[in-house]
Amino acid sequence: MHHIRRTIIGLLSVMMAHLSFGQELALVKKGKNIGYIDKKGNMAIQPAYARAGSFSDGLAAVWVDGLWGYIDKQGTVVIEPQFTGAKPFNSGLAIVEKDKQWRYIDKSGQPVKMPHSDKLYDFDGGGLAIIKVSDLIGLIDAKGNEVLKPTYHEIKPFENGFAKMRKDNKWGVIGRDGKVVVEPEYDDLDVGGGAAFTGRKGTANGIVTRNGQFIHVEGVTKIWPFLAGEALTYARKGDKLGFVDQQGNWAIEPQFDKARGFRNGLAPVCIGKHWGYVDAKGEMAIQPSYPDAEIFSKDGLAPVKVGKEWGFVDATGKLAIPAQYAISVAFVGFLTGGDEKGFIDGLARVKHKGRWGFIDTDGRVLGNEWFENAELFGN
Repeated sequence: MHHIRRTIIGLLSVMMAHLSFGQELALVKKGKNIGYIDKKGNMAIQPAYARAGSFSDGLAAVWVDGLWGYIDKQGTVVIEPQFTGAKPFNSGLAIVEKDKQWRYIDKSGQPVKMPHSDKLYDFDGGGLAIIKVSDLIGLIDAKGNEVLKPTYHEIKPFENGFAKMRKDNKWGVIGRDGKVVVEPEYDDLDVGGGAAFTGRKGTANGIVTRNGQFIHVEGVTKIWPFLAGEALTYARKGDKLGFVDQQGNWAIEPQFDKARGFRNGLAPVCIGKHWGYVDAKGEMAIQPSYPDAEIFSKDGLAPVKVGKEWGFVDATGKLAIPAQYAISVAFVGFLTGGDEKGFIDGLARVKHKGRWGFIDTDGRVLGNEWFENAELFGN
């Protein structure tokens, strides 16, 4: 019986640990101290730190008595403060500074030996980091295996499994296995999140397929990258913008003064000084009436500016959340893209009367509280 009870308790402990690890927390500054809230708005870790970082890979860096250490999501110190510099964990590893030297450590705080690099780079969530030898860079995995020997002069963040790389002055694309997807022969190139890339050779702009074929779109001076899962992106011809598909055909003829990407079947477009939203057939679904507008989130809302403040419209054009906020770019981190504004997984980071917080898709303020600062939720 005691054995069964111990087994149950052990299983519950493991389950709670998994639940805790999966729980997302956001860094908030209350008064002069930093703490962390959960997605219900509860203060999961009380404000106790003058300096701290966001959670990543289950841990957050905190500054105690002039040195950095790491806490878990219960607020327990798991790596004692001992570092003069500390970066976020990813793929089980973090870069820290001790005795004026930067090194990788694991989650037990122990140094981890990695292949030589002239500069240490953060790992991404998928277990890759850049290594640099002289003026060339490559990739290693979290076990220290060389995925790509130093070959290129630059590698940009991975998006949807691909990264643009530069060799001398030409750009190409590699996959996460380090293999070439598109040879470096472009003067400019964007990966984006779609099933095709966009690029420029000399003055010719067009679509770059995943097998390296270049489809020149006549007369276009710039094509922006496709958003993840979207079949159309915007392009400029002359002084107007329209939308092209992944075969380089005009789906919506150039007629707008400004534009942004499609999401949920709608894209922001500007005519004169007013923004509205167009559908994939080129019809105006939400009439131009806003001084600024951003792309829709997957939550079905898009930020629009009314006067000097921002609110959120739904796909019918209804102002679902009143315009009384400031919004900011959601930067995710090294080797991961992220330039969207507005809602992410049901919450939007907004500023109201000089203070930061989160609202849900119904416009309710998370925890009914505002803070001196609030960062994005992290795992």
